[in-house]
Amino acid sequence: MPAPDPHAVRVAHALLAHDGPIVVLAHVDPDGDALGSVLTLARALRRAGRDARATMPEPPRFLRFLSEAGELHAPSDRLPADALVAVVDTELKRSIGAPLNGAVRVVNVDHHGTNPGGADVVWVDPSFASATLMVAEVVDALGVAWDAHLATPCLAGLLTDTGHLRFGNTDRRALEAAGRLIDAGVAFGELSDRLQWRHPAYYAMLAKVMGTVRFRMDGQVVLIDLTLAMRAAADADGDDSDDFVQQVRYAEGTRVAAVLKEREGLVKVSVRSRAGVSAQRICVALGGGGHVAAAGATLEGADLASAERLLLAAIETELARVDAG
Repeated sequence: MPAPDPHAVRVAHALLAHDGPIVVLAHVDPDGDALGSVLTLARALRRAGRDARATMPEPPRFLRFLSEAGELHAPSDRLPADALVAVVDTELKRSIGAPLNGAVRVVNVDHHGTNPGGADVVWVDPSFASATLMVAEVVDALGVAWDAHLATPCLAGLLTDTGHLRFGNTDRRALEAAGRLIDAGVAFGELSDRLQWRHPAYYAMLAKVMGTVRFRMDGQVVLIDLTLAMRAAADADGDDSDDFVQQVRYAEGTRVAAVLKEREGLVKVSVRSRAGVSAQRICVALGGGGHVAAAGATLEGADLASAERLLLAAIETELARVDAG
């Protein structure tokens, strides 16, 4: 096994140096990488003798099998006394949980290139395909032995952030890490299958969403909507809606795919891109962030029509940048 990344060693030292409680948390609207990172790090820290708490709102239904009963703590507006906070898979301003200024120290591990830092100990590296891959390096630096209980949520985060090892961020490091985690006892076929289970209500909502498919900019852009009415009619449990943009991202001739998700008083946008087009630049222009090929933004006070206008303007600017060479 290669030596852990020096930055991971620095993070591990900061975590092990703290004798008090450690609160591990990620971002709002948790996905597989967020949940996998939180569970993997909290479990490893407990094995290293630390009082670690995994903090997260209830994740989407299809991910809940990864955590054990009572393992996830709901976000609170108050930290335990003398707590260190470890924020994973996000920048500080998008994290959930108690106010970070109540922590004795904040550690931040993230693979989003738009992360501006700001924690006491920061490791941001967008070259990693998932935050769980960075957490795996930290686990190695902690000196904790891998087994299926630790490796399963770690691999789940990698699979969900790489489209089950199909997206462009799947590199040799990701594949080799997947092999290591499988060697630790993960039932790969079972895990991969389980991550794709969806509640029947999901398909009712998907049918409604697919009825909104429209192409813009001479077929270079494909958009879909997820409205509050659709959610209510489908009685959907949780938010698996990022799946929907995956359904349309492969439309022939498109360079950008996006889903506009209506919430009370705002619209959330999830964008996917290809062929040198940066979803990250598009979403940064809208006040959000993310990865080059996958990013998101929240448009406060917008309705679907105004959100679409803003989104298309940002996409047009990005396509012009790319086409100008």
